[in-house]
Amino acid sequence: MSKHHGKHRRGQSPGETGASASQRDVSHRKEAARGKADKKAEARRAGHRPPSAAHWAREAESRTTAAGETIDPRVAPAAAGIVTVQPGSRCDLEAIDANADGGLDKEEAKAALVTERARIATLQERLYAEHKRSLLVVFQAIDTGGKDGTIRAVFEGVNPQGCRVWSFKVPSAEESDHDFLWRYHAKAPARGMINVFNRSHYEDVLVVRVKDLVPAPVWRARYDQINYFERMLAAAGTTVLKFFLHISKDEQKERLEARIANPDKHWKFDPADLVERRSWDAYQAAFADALTACSTLHAPWHVVPANRKWYRNLLIARTIADTLEAMDPRFPEAQTGISGMTVPD
Repeated sequence: MSKHHGKHRRGQSPGETGASASQRDVSHRKEAARGKADKKAEARRAGHRPPSAAHWAREAESRTTAAGETIDPRVAPAAAGIVTVQPGSRCDLEAIDANADGGLDKEEAKAALVTERARIATLQERLYAEHKRSLLVVFQAIDTGGKDGTIRAVFEGVNPQGCRVWSFKVPSAEESDHDFLWRYHAKAPARGMINVFNRSHYEDVLVVRVKDLVPAPVWRARYDQINYFERMLAAAGTTVLKFFLHISKDEQKERLEARIANPDKHWKFDPADLVERRSWDAYQAAFADALTACSTLHAPWHVVPANRKWYRNLLIARTIADTLEAMDPRFPEAQTGISGMTVPD
């Protein structure tokens, strides 16, 4: 007779055989293992897939204070000459002089730009070394507005190890299969980084509206979704800087004609640009609505007079430098005793 005869194991009912109890234990262990595997698989999927817009909305709400304000966004005032759209106020682009120069001359502005670029480079090094927060710089403009030129001029000398530029074209098939914010969140800056968006998530309330690519109720709902998204980024330690490069219709005409006249610029010209120009008024209305609906305390919109490229570059560089200074990144503390060390021969 087995020494277990007449006894039952823990969890075994009287009369249940040892063999059947063992089978039940094995079954329970397999079920528990499957549960753990399912949870791990779900975690892996979540880690490799940017969250949905609904998730961003929940994250934004969970990362705010009881008063509803975003946690320490560190947004600095824009440089004098830029028009910041005040939250809750209407943006009137027609009232903003795209030809403004702030009373500066071209050479004076170029000299000042050198100083601002040096400030950006110095502060960017500290931000990268600190590895706690990040900066997202968003550029929007109509065709020929100057996004590419601004990025080249402002970020000259910045260590590319700590800066990334992302240009957003027509969505790929994979991108179109996700919610509209999916591809933008995937390119948001990591800690220590400055990321630049050349066009951005605002295309999905601009070009899709003008070209009637989605129904009006769809793009109108995106204003709130964008605000939730940017609010979540700010709460997570990303300062969001948004610049609209404001040019006049006459200036766009001159820039398009210059591209046609210069063979070296033909690669930048697309005959479709002339078709898009016919929608100038529709685009201006779409820009004004987006700037109005999505200028918030944690991510305000800055309208930059951009007919004069040298003035535009200075204003944007100064605002970025002032913002980094307000963030006040610090080098991490060094290990003790380094100053007294000697390097052997």
